[in-house]
Formats: sequence, C-alpha cells, structure tokens
Amino acid sequence: MIFVGDLGNPEGPVLLPDKSWLVTEMRLDRGWITHIRSDGRHREVVAKTGRPNGLTIDHEGTFWVAESLTPALLRLTLDGHYETVLTACHDEPFLFPNDLRFGPDGALYMTDSGIRFSEWARLDSNQRRQVQTDGRVYRIDTNTRVIEKLDSGLPFANGIAFGPNHDLFVSATISGLVYRYPWNRGDVGSREEFGSVIDPDFPDVFRGPDGMAFGTDGNLYVTVSRQGDVAVLNSEGDVVKRIRLDGPSPTNIAFGPQGTHMIYVTEQGIGQLERHQVACDGLSLLW
Repeated sequence: MIFVGDLGNPEGPVLLPDKSWLVTEMRLDRGWITHIRSDGRHREVVAKTGRPNGLTIDHEGTFWVAESLTPALLRLTLDGHYETVLTACHDEPFLFPNDLRFGPDGALYMTDSGIRFSEWARLDSNQRRQVQTDGRVYRIDTNTRVIEKLDSGLPFANGIAFGPNHDLFVSATISGLVYRYPWNRGDVGSREEFGSVIDPDFPDVFRGPDGMAFGTDGNLYVTVSRQGDVAVLNSEGDVVKRIRLDGPSPTNIAFGPQGTHMIYVTEQGIGQLERHQVACDGLSLLW
C-alpha cells in the first residue's frame, strides 16, 4: 500500500512519538528533510541540507542526519535549525555518510559508503559492480564529538542496525551481503559475514542491500534496492521470507507504531513511502 507518494528519492524514515514521520528526500532538486503528518496527507519541509541520506533520533528528540552531498554529520531540531557536527574522522574526511543508528552504549554509529556521491552518481550499473570503495563504520560520542573508525574497506557500506543481542549489523550494497560485528561488553568485534539478500531467481541486474531494521521476532528486515523487496533474515542469516514491494528500489525501512505490525519502506524508484503488514512490531531503536 502506498502511504505517501510524490517523494524525491526518499530515505531515512523516522517515526515520531505523535505517529508522524520524518523522511529525507535525496533528489538534488529537493535535498531536504520532510515532516509527514500521521494521516499521510499533510507534509512540510523541515530543512534543506543538500542531499540528506540517513536519519535517526535521540532520547532528547534531536535528529542526526548523514549528509552525503557535502559530506557531514548534522544535528537537526524539528524547527529546522541544524548545525554541522563532524566532517571527518581525525584527518580522514568523510566521503559519503549514509546511515546511522544509536547503539546500546549511547554512542552514534554511522556508515560511510567510501566513495564520493558525485563519483558514484556517474557510474552505470556495471561499473558499480566493479568499483572499489572504502566503506567505513564509525562510532561517535555525540556529547564530546569524539569519533572512532571501527572498520573500513567495505564494498559500499550502507544500512546499519543493532540486533536483540546488541550485535551490530551493516549492509554492503556491492557485495550483496549483511555483515555482523559481535558485541562483547561494550566492544565491537571483527566483521563476519551474516547473510546474503540476493535473490538468485531475480534477473541479473545490479542490486544489493540498503537500510534495515529488526523486528521483535528477532528477524532482520532488509530493503534490497533494485530487487524490489524486503528480505527477512533469521538469526542464522538465512532468508526466510521476501516481502514484495510496489516500487523497484527500496532504500530504508522502519516499523510503525507499537501494536500495528506495520513496516514503512521508503522507495526511490517511484518516490513513495509504502506500508505493509507484517507479523510483529519493531525492536526499539533507543536503548
């Protein structure tokens, strides 16, 4: 079901306490964060930042934005005021901040796809299969602005999520894989392969995982861009279900209000926010 249409390359859906939504619109003629009322009919632009990608909210109701055009981590309030918090990890500039999520330790974790958006946008599908990217994962203390690089060399690091056992999960679009980083008493372990979301029966086009979220059923719901579905992975990393979408290129996913058993999926191929019934609610994003 299409909940909201006429969105310009939407991403980063965030559910607010009043059941309204914030989404980013990455299309360059927009490049803004949009507030969508709970009825899905009324919307307003909160702020225009350039090409906002991932979006998340903290305990104070402040929003954090992965800005990919002029690469930066932004801090945003609902009244539209925003500031640049970080543009680099020490002397290493950000390239393509993509998605972000708060962890069980209260720190903010962010992916960087490892290639400038301007360069990525020039590549055709075959070139994107082969390009070498230095995808990264960062941990950021939002109070002190101290940043640490946890991993690098990922083939287009993209979505990010924390599981019910606190393990960190990161998707890599080019490889088609979701990776897991075991959580051990506050320390993030080494990267390991968790599962592939590529459907072998789908036509051989460039496609791969994007944003993702955990359900209370313990499964990981992963949007698969250019494959037109949400792949549901169990705790072993096996695909146990595929939720077919109306549009071909989902970018991210969030669960709806508790008790509704709904997922909301941003889709950039047609430009919409889709709503689909599932069997559970979402795992809380705030620890």
